Amino acid sequence: MTEINERVVVYPGTFDPITMGHLDIINRALELFDKVVVAVARHPSKTPLFTLEERLQMIEQCFKGTDKKVEIEAVSGLLVEYAFNKGAKSIVRGLRAVSDFEYEFQLALMNRRLQRHVETVFLMTGFRWIYISSSIIKDAAQHGGDVTGLVPEHVQHNLKEKYGLT
Repeated sequence: MTEINERVVVYPGTFDPITMGHLDIINRALELFDKVVVAVARHPSKTPLFTLEERLQMIEQCFKGTDKKVEIEAVSGLLVEYAFNKGAKSIVRGLRAVSDFEYEFQLALMNRRLQRHVETVFLMTGFRWIYISSSIIKDAAQHGGDVTGLVPEHVQHNLKEKYGLT
């Protein structure tokens, strides 16, 4: 086990793909913590559009030159144990709406029961990103919708390529 460091936070997600809402949460978490570990989930029950390697690569492109303030890793298993073993005292979760809160609240309580040394911190997504999700972005992009400004440029290019729209 790594020594607990209160200044490290884990931000988990599938990030399929990463959106400006995700980046908003990461950048705001960097104002509160010294380091954000972006934990990209391997979900055997989900079939993501992008491979794990593609998702990791897209996120890494967003944070070139951040002096190791953002670390990106693939994770599987219990997130709270991963966070504890990383030396993080916190997990950050983004909330878009009240409907997100009920599930996130239950998850936070279960994580707290499993590992009492790791707290969950909730950040409200910035108002301009409150309506977007990776699923909505993918749906719009798949049908030729313009997602400019909702995802980083390289992600938009990858979406067009994935859907054969280039």
